[in-house]
Amino acid sequence: MARQPAPGARDRILDVASRLFMEHGVHPVGLQQIIDECGCGKNLLYRQFASKDELVVAYLRRCRREWEAIIGQAIQQAGDDPGDQLLAVVRAVGGQVCDPGYRGCPFLNTHAEFRDPAHPAHRVSAEHFGALRRQLQEIAGRARLRDAHGVAERILLIVYGLYSTGAVLDGCEMAASAIALAEATIQAATPAGADRRAG
Repeated sequence: MARQPAPGARDRILDVASRLFMEHGVHPVGLQQIIDECGCGKNLLYRQFASKDELVVAYLRRCRREWEAIIGQAIQQAGDDPGDQLLAVVRAVGGQVCDPGYRGCPFLNTHAEFRDPAHPAHRVSAEHFGALRRQLQEIAGRARLRDAHGVAERILLIVYGLYSTGAVLDGCEMAASAIALAEATIQAATPAGADRRAG
């Protein structure tokens, strides 16, 4: 009878791998380093993840779930105004880059390491960028804004500008600037006297 893995083995391996990938990047981290730091056997790791590529994809999908939870909560708390929801996305990203442990966007970091469009890590990162773009377009489309598509594109640029600069400059200072720029962008696209809520 095959030995069953310890409960939570997959999550424990993924916890260690996620920390190492965030600290060092994906390419420099070998599976043996993950095995050593996790204290698991090689066979256990390979039962959970057939390859490093599979582990990297699992890491990115976990990051995606965490992103969706953070952004979903921010949008919900923003209320019914789509303009406020757009701003809430930027504020939520600002909260992430203000964290002292922030080491850059995992999707941008991984995308930079895996330039081959056929690589699964590249595809998962690209899917994330596309999903965020569509989410911002959907929110902006519900707002009574001039050039809603253009507003969504500018908010996307603000978000990823913040993610990029927040890792090398003062994250909180950059967050304040990004939020102010997002507010100005939304306000400039709001017709005078208009209620931004879709109706």
